[in-house]
Amino acid sequence: PDLLIYLKASIPKLVDQIQKRGRDYEENIRLDYLKRLNGFYERWIEGYHAGPLLVVDVDVLDFTTREEDLADVVRRIDAQLFGLF
Repeated sequence: PDLLIYLKASIPKLVDQIQKRGRDYEENIRLDYLKRLNGFYERWIEGYHAGPLLVVDVDVLDFTTREEDLADVVRRIDAQLFGLF
């Protein structure tokens, strides 16, 4: 890929996002499963070397509701892809 974007989130943030979505099939996700899955992703991303990587910490940035955060993410993507800014 030209760029892999990893949306990194803590367990509390993941739980909050799941609750906000309110999807029936996500209601029964167990906390221990979510912790293991997040750990697997963290270990996988640490070993990722197949191309450029951008890690977006969604505990800090809320690009879905704050325009300035979205602008920051877009700027970072442009910088990775095109060397701008």
